[in-house]
Amino acid sequence: MPVVTIHLMTGYDAATRRRIGTALTNAVAGVIDAPPEGITVMMPEMDPASYMRGGAPRQPGAPRPDPAELVRRFLETMEARDLDAARAMLAPGFTMTFPGAQRMTTLEELVAWSKPRYRFVRKTYERFDSLQDGQTAICYCFGTLSGEWLDGTPFDGIRFIDRFEIEGGRFTRQDVWNDMAEAKARSA
Repeated sequence: MPVVTIHLMTGYDAATRRRIGTALTNAVAGVIDAPPEGITVMMPEMDPASYMRGGAPRQPGAPRPDPAELVRRFLETMEARDLDAARAMLAPGFTMTFPGAQRMTTLEELVAWSKPRYRFVRKTYERFDSLQDGQTAICYCFGTLSGEWLDGTPFDGIRFIDRFEIEGGRFTRQDVWNDMAEAKARSA
């Protein structure tokens, strides 16, 4: 069974080491037909003072934020309509695409677009799937929508998937798919 060794400078917390171990296990399982329990990841630590590159001592890189935690916080911030806090999480050039290929670049556009569709919507999360592609973190969020149509009729159990791209801890892109149009047609 595969054994992966990565040398880390001392100082990474347990949560960061756990994320590294999970990511390496998943990377190996994606290439080699091995069950996760058969993949060993070893992370010996070394004193940063004993490491040099180019003749100069180096410091360990900071851990990236967990993409799933960023996505959850962003979606909860949007649900609370705290647009200033949500806007602070967006990178310059942020774009979002919603059902019907509706492309928007500001949160205000999203609020205006949703206004004639429903009174409010809430998300129930089933799962978050994250991966890294170079400097871009990609996170998929799966779950169901509940809320109220404009006439006050409640709805729930509507499937959704959101896909986010994150660079430097800020959102660069969001793509949204859901069954809201189908559910609305059934309720009419």
